[in-house]
Amino acid sequence: MTAMQYLEFIISAIVVNTSAIEITEKQDELGTLLSLRVDPSDMGSLIGRGGKTIDAVRTVMRVYGSKAGIRLNLRIIEEPRTAEIIA
Repeated sequence: MTAMQYLEFIISAIVVNTSAIEITEKQDELGTLLSLRVDPSDMGSLIGRGGKTIDAVRTVMRVYGSKAGIRLNLRIIEEPRTAEIIA
């Protein structure tokens, strides 16, 4: 299982709209950067109260990377919610 597959497995258990999960991988001199985008309505579930959920996900991914011998970093790409105007 690759790092992207493992991250998708974890995130799909947290969010409701699993079809909106987008993960990209980029290699650089600092290691591997995984960028994650989810549906804006799932952002609260992903981050969790006080950021505890996303901190736990980052920790698990760092451990995964350590076991695989790579340095993994996780970036969350936030899209602004579109507000509905009620007139």
